[in-house]
Amino acid sequence: MNKRALAAGCAVGFAFSANYTNHAPMVPALRAEFGFDNASAGLLTTGIFLTHAAMQVPGGRLADRFGPARVLMAALAWVVLANFAIAFAGSYGQLLFWKAVAGIGTGVCFAAGARYIVASFEGRDLHVAQGFFGGSVVLGSGYVLFAVPQLLSAFGWRGGFVGSALVAATVWLWWIVFAPPPSHHVPASGGLREMMRSRDLWLLGIVQMASFGLVIVVGTWITTLLKTTFQTPLKTAGLMGSAVLLLGIVSRPLGGWLVHRMPVRSLVRAALLLNAAACLALAWGHWIELTLASIVVLGIGCGLPYAGLFNRAAALFPGRAGAAMGLVNMVGILMILAGAPAVGFLADWTGQFQSSFLTLGAFALMAAGAASAITEKQ
Repeated sequence: MNKRALAAGCAVGFAFSANYTNHAPMVPALRAEFGFDNASAGLLTTGIFLTHAAMQVPGGRLADRFGPARVLMAALAWVVLANFAIAFAGSYGQLLFWKAVAGIGTGVCFAAGARYIVASFEGRDLHVAQGFFGGSVVLGSGYVLFAVPQLLSAFGWRGGFVGSALVAATVWLWWIVFAPPPSHHVPASGGLREMMRSRDLWLLGIVQMASFGLVIVVGTWITTLLKTTFQTPLKTAGLMGSAVLLLGIVSRPLGGWLVHRMPVRSLVRAALLLNAAACLALAWGHWIELTLASIVVLGIGCGLPYAGLFNRAAALFPGRAGAAMGLVNMVGILMILAGAPAVGFLADWTGQFQSSFLTLGAFALMAAGAASAITEKQ
């Protein structure tokens, strides 16, 4: 396995994904500063993921055409600049605007990063490498749930965003010096219209909604849930809540290893049933011990399908692998766009999180049923 290429891809995955949820632990401080409600807080997640989603297919097409390495350098620089701008926001409107601007860079980074892995590995190494890349994305988005509260207490919310910018800037410089070029390249081929009509790609996208999309929605609100339901201190809640994302560091590579040892359909269905059970337990929410166990189960279930989904998409359209993987991720992000503000809205309306997590669990059950139509052919 090309360890340098794997390290380069994972470093980028960590750096850009820190922007997914870096605002979540700072919601109380941001609300105190700018005076907005829970639904508006959810829109901060929607803002970044709206543009992130919009750039999935275009970002993948850019990587297919110009090569993922060059596209990654430009996109990560964009993320750095956007984070510095967020740190100096003077209103809620500016905060939301610059989060959306950051999403343009993160969207291109994800599609180009997944394409870089496909262009650098083959065979069984590809599944494991894609799992590690996915794990690095989860690591970045989960790490900030723990790290940002520490920065918040020392430097305020502006310091939290500056910290995200410095992480991305460091990785950008490291990438320029050390990242190896992809070892093989498949010329872009096949029509984009054919790809967009692919039933298999849309099915993979539904699974992505109930795995990656679900874990980001839960990760956005889990710190607030622990704080309001169990009166957990913010720093402790951030540490506990980060597990729902950080467990993907293990479960995504594990899923890449398992995809050679069991049918993809079986792996996906088992994972989505775990997700449904975890969401229903979070909805019940009377015992802190059960809530913490549900966080662990959800972190595992949401990570297992990742490598199989994206490598299947790349195998279906090898000449358009970046765009195909981008489409799968774009569909998955629809869960985040709708789910993050919906959870906040339901919490404001009902005064608790029970109905929100019941809805998320029901969706995971429906996605498990849809997964039965996934073909086993590579």
